[in-house]
Amino acid sequence: MRKAYRVKKEKEFQKVYQEGQSFANRKFVVYVLAKDQVHFRVGISVGKKIGNAVARNAVKRKIRASIFDMKEIINPTIDFIVIARPSVSTLSSKEVYSNLKHVFKLAKIIK
Repeated sequence: MRKAYRVKKEKEFQKVYQEGQSFANRKFVVYVLAKDQVHFRVGISVGKKIGNAVARNAVKRKIRASIFDMKEIINPTIDFIVIARPSVSTLSSKEVYSNLKHVFKLAKIIK
């Protein structure tokens, strides 16, 4: 995903955490903040409880790929942050996709 689609700065992360709403399932927590913009932006947070750097990066790649596949159906006027819970490290790409889709439906991110 291009940089324009990412929440990168700590200040932007904190704004979504403090002003946004949170939604969760067993594998992910999602914070959502409505904004007035042309396309959505996403931040991905994978903590050290998931494993070493290789494991964390593998989880981030799976999350990014799933979001890229859902790009067309995601509401464009939001910023959201996806936080992976420790049990995500054992999931396949298909399971990550289905769990993300479930939590996005709860958060009404998907149209």
